[in-house]
Amino acid sequence: MPGVTPDPAAGEPSRRLFFYNGGFLRERRLRQILRAAGWSLHLGLPGPTDRVVVWGRSPYAHRGEAVAARRGVGLVRLEDAFLRSVHPGRAGGDGPLGLLIDPEGVHFDSAHPSMLERLLARHPLDDTYLLQRARDGIGRLKTLDLSKYNNFDERLEPPPPGYVLVLDQTAGDASITHGGASARTFREMLAVAQIEHPGARILLKTHPETRAGLRPGHYGPEHCDARTQLFTDPVSPWQLLDGAIAVYTVSSLMGVEAILAGHRPRVFGQPFYAGWGLTQDENPVARRERRLTRAQLFAASHILAPTWFAPCRQRICSFEEAVDQLEAEVRAWRQDRAGHVASGMRLWKRRPLQQVFGRETPLRFVDPPARAAQVARDSGRSLLVWAGKAPPDLPALRVEDGFLRSRGLGAELIPPLSLVTDAQGIYYDPTRPSDLETLISHEPPPGGRLRAERLLAAIRKAGVSKYNLGGALPPLPEGHRILVPGQVEDDASIRLGAGKTCSNLALLARVRAENPTAIVLFKPHPDVEAGLRPGRVEPSEALRFADQIVEQADPVALIGAVHEVWTMTSLLGFEALIRGVPVTVTGAPFYAGWGLTRDLGRVPARRSARPDLLAFVHAVLIAYPRYFDPVSRRPCPPEVVLDRLANGPLPAPGPLNRSLAKLQGAFAAWAFLWR
Repeated sequence: MPGVTPDPAAGEPSRRLFFYNGGFLRERRLRQILRAAGWSLHLGLPGPTDRVVVWGRSPYAHRGEAVAARRGVGLVRLEDAFLRSVHPGRAGGDGPLGLLIDPEGVHFDSAHPSMLERLLARHPLDDTYLLQRARDGIGRLKTLDLSKYNNFDERLEPPPPGYVLVLDQTAGDASITHGGASARTFREMLAVAQIEHPGARILLKTHPETRAGLRPGHYGPEHCDARTQLFTDPVSPWQLLDGAIAVYTVSSLMGVEAILAGHRPRVFGQPFYAGWGLTQDENPVARRERRLTRAQLFAASHILAPTWFAPCRQRICSFEEAVDQLEAEVRAWRQDRAGHVASGMRLWKRRPLQQVFGRETPLRFVDPPARAAQVARDSGRSLLVWAGKAPPDLPALRVEDGFLRSRGLGAELIPPLSLVTDAQGIYYDPTRPSDLETLISHEPPPGGRLRAERLLAAIRKAGVSKYNLGGALPPLPEGHRILVPGQVEDDASIRLGAGKTCSNLALLARVRAENPTAIVLFKPHPDVEAGLRPGRVEPSEALRFADQIVEQADPVALIGAVHEVWTMTSLLGFEALIRGVPVTVTGAPFYAGWGLTRDLGRVPARRSARPDLLAFVHAVLIAYPRYFDPVSRRPCPPEVVLDRLANGPLPAPGPLNRSLAKLQGAFAAWAFLWR
């Protein structure tokens, strides 16, 4: 098993790898993955049970190969897995999300079987659960527009459909040399494509590294004519494949994507995906006789063969967890690559906002929003505005805290671990559509419900909520308990979505009037309890309608102790909803109107979809927010933030933040000056 070193005396191979290439010292991610998988890297000469490690068939691999041959020890070859990063490694991209750690060969060398070929040839590949994972994985990559490298522009339109796609590769690539092909093969492939499709447009698809000027390809202007053109636009591979009538490749990894997209590509080399009945092979590998489905090919190549790595948690992970991480990183790059002008951001928020949105290009902070909009237009950046400061008619990405936020209050200047951006409106404003409503109205991507189910189970088990304040649960009266969460009465969700019942006291009166025999529990809002926001109800007034005021109590524990929750627009209603407690709303919060709550207020007629709870959770907690890991300082999926909130570690707020929070509390009545 990984991480366990066999006893050398038993003659079994050890987990010690000896290397002779400086790349193993330079590439930190490489060392992290090997260490997490139970391997250890060493300099010197290997012993009888040790092994030598090399990078695939690189120009430097011969050093390790020679040592392994002289010492009579095993050789392990490494290659990137088939989903890597946003940018290619040569373009300064991040380290790989996974490796093929192969003691048998290398996947693109057709002269010798590799670990991947053995899986394709011999593994049963008949497990129902495995094949469903594969089908979901294929669908998810298509839906999210994810590929090995992801620095293409997903917004670019592909050419009009009906073209033949001829895939170029970088000159001298090892997959060509060791895949039974050469530069001449590319000329032959183009000629065959032109002959077989005499009336069609032919696109010579440039490799991403060639487009970036890092390595030359095989096709240039000299190969073009009236119907043959170089295609260098950074269009999504999936969208490009959708419009193709035929695909020609030597050994490009995009040939795999062509198979997954429904093509039967014409293959002129001997890549790992050729010979299994899914391609038209010009140069077949005789030993590959098995016939596979697309799901079986994907199960072996993307799920079973790679060693996937979770960089935030520094451990080996599943294929699905690797895609979770890649999705988070690609989403951040796509949204931030052109840079942002930010406006309406309080001073203490600027550093955490810079960490989240300024990784590609540092944020520019400009106030007021109207001036920021002009700067954004002039600089070609997008405009970020804190939602509460955005004029209603201003085209901008509105920013707000997410729903798994922190361990501590925002009013105490604790930075958020999740933020939402919304191009249409903002989730708490029912007077206009929002991106969240759009997400709720659509089906999750393949595998999305299962992911939401696991996330929801983990949230329930960990007892995690938005602020995670904790607190003891006091003794509660027996009977049918109704929890009434207090709210900050000047909060935007109250102003925009509460309707006629728009104060804590009015809500308490209504709950008592409609539930005369119930046990009514009133929980003041934590910001109000801390003296940081308005909305206090005098105890004598609250107890006219409530049986008990529950102060400083853990909201999750309270939800577990009651039979219902009544609220205007409180997020605690959402917390109760995802924990299976019936929720009655008098206003129009984002979770009302979808058939999941009892709605007493007016909710927008446009909320006509009827998602189940898992689809709803996927939209609200997975698809809508962006998450930031304060430990690794990188974009991350919600599962990482949940783990941080439940188990740590989390950086503690500095003394300046604590002092500012106390000062803010002392001047809470003047909050309009900084909000």
